[in-house]
Amino acid sequence: MSSLSASSSAAANQPEILHPVDAEEVAAAVRRAVDEGRGLTVRTGGHGFWKPRPADLTIDLRRLSSLEVGEDSGEGRMVRVGAGALWGEVAAALAPHGVAISSGDTASVGVGGLIVGGGIGLLVRDRGLAIDQLRGAQLVTADGVVREVSASENADLFWAIRGGGGNFGVVTRLDFAAAPLDGVLAGELAVDGDQTALLRTVRDALESAPRALTVTYMDVPAMDPSAPAGARLAVTWAGTDQEALDEALRPIVAVDGVRGEVVRTAYGDALNTMPHDVDEPTPPMLSMNGLFTVLDDALIERLVAFRRAHAVSVVFLRSLGGAFGDVAEETTAFPARSATWFVMAVAFDIPGMLDDAEREAVRSELAAIAQGRLSAYTNFADPASNPDPRVFYTPEAWTRLRVLKAQWDPQNVFAGNHNIPPAD
Repeated sequence: MSSLSASSSAAANQPEILHPVDAEEVAAAVRRAVDEGRGLTVRTGGHGFWKPRPADLTIDLRRLSSLEVGEDSGEGRMVRVGAGALWGEVAAALAPHGVAISSGDTASVGVGGLIVGGGIGLLVRDRGLAIDQLRGAQLVTADGVVREVSASENADLFWAIRGGGGNFGVVTRLDFAAAPLDGVLAGELAVDGDQTALLRTVRDALESAPRALTVTYMDVPAMDPSAPAGARLAVTWAGTDQEALDEALRPIVAVDGVRGEVVRTAYGDALNTMPHDVDEPTPPMLSMNGLFTVLDDALIERLVAFRRAHAVSVVFLRSLGGAFGDVAEETTAFPARSATWFVMAVAFDIPGMLDDAEREAVRSELAAIAQGRLSAYTNFADPASNPDPRVFYTPEAWTRLRVLKAQWDPQNVFAGNHNIPPAD
């Protein structure tokens, strides 16, 4: 008898949630959903926009949270992680070994969910995307079969899951090459002055900064204690060379109104610790995100004006380049390797907050901000504002992904995502 556990409410509008303990139980859940003609929702850390639909069978992977640290393979210490583990747990487990995997930026994010979208994290300029450290994975496909995928086995699926979202199966295990890291220098600089001047200076400084430096700019309203209001620049330096970091930051800290401290810490302690309730609905919003080749003056001015115009809005930027651009674009489904900045702008559309005219103004401003982007990023894209999934891929990748979808999931079993339809 299977040990697959389930939880459900007696209420008819509540989804049934399964908690498998291994890949075989995941496969049984997929076969059951297909046999019953039900939709599937898959979640790991529960951090994201997708919530179970009432009729769905939901596969919660949190019990697949094992972590094994192996020997150095010559390209890094091999680490095998269950897809339901959280990135904070992974960072803490790897720290005693003196290695790290570039993940996202929040400890409560699930490993599997981040990986299938790419993984733009705090070490992105030093280590690249999270998927760039992936060497293999275990995947349950729509036919309910457990498969190993890598560059040498089911290579087409290995290409697709690195950026193609959850469209090709349920990832149950991931195999990484973790590189040495004895700590990071991290901290936040508050920005009280001219935001436009600050962003121009940051852009110029990052053009020649060592790839060890990744910065994240945020300007947020007063929403909750975990996200202090105002503008700030989060700094992450891969390593502990304080003198080199001080030199890289010199022009930035010279800008009027910039103040703060950067200290040595473990990589895991640099991750955000914002709590997430997997059952709490994401607030409605109008949003745009994009990968941009350059952060030009016009884009900066639009972002600053957007934040000023809308009281409950967020502007978020993260520097790219460095190792992010070392990987050839065709190597994975993830696009835009020539981008040097990731940009996101959000206006919350909580009932009573925006009228029709304001809503239309926000949409117009977001469209202007999006001009010139190479593509959007699935992991930060809410479904309502991003209805066309082609925006996440190059035309060549989109065509290839649709062909692979027709081969591996012709009935579109895995549709609860930024969905890639099977080719005709």
